[in-house]
Amino acid sequence: MALANYVKSMIEEKDWYITNLSNIAACLWQQLPDVSWVGFYLMNDITDSCSGEDKELILGPFQGKVACTHIAINRGVCGVSAGEDKTLIVPDVSKFAGYIACDSDARSEIVVPLHNEKGDVIGVLDIDSNTLGRFSEKNEESADLIECAALISKILPDSSLK
Repeated sequence: MALANYVKSMIEEKDWYITNLSNIAACLWQQLPDVSWVGFYLMNDITDSCSGEDKELILGPFQGKVACTHIAINRGVCGVSAGEDKTLIVPDVSKFAGYIACDSDARSEIVVPLHNEKGDVIGVLDIDSNTLGRFSEKNEESADLIECAALISKILPDSSLK
């Protein structure tokens, strides 16, 4: 749980949550080996007359290459993770149906939902690697990232972005 300890030590309740998320993204970027992107997508309530969708994920603080700014719920790894409220570990993104290639070099990904106090999904922690199979369900690092997400969830506002 070394990563969770880093995250816990960085969270300042007096700081704006964007400040905390920015530092956490930088910390995870520095501490995790072989990652190409670390960041957050936060839930935004919208009304989209074309798709009928009423929520989407909006890019938050991150480290890495330029990223997609809007992701519909149930689209791509992040959208499916948010829509199904579950951690997704994708060893080979080319085999994930509907994968959104923001970075053509990304090969594997882990996405962990973030929740408010009521248990609603209000965002995701997204981490990519240029290495196939970088993330695994049966490893301590994945459990540590899930613990990090629980800590991060505590500093986020109770509702979606407006």
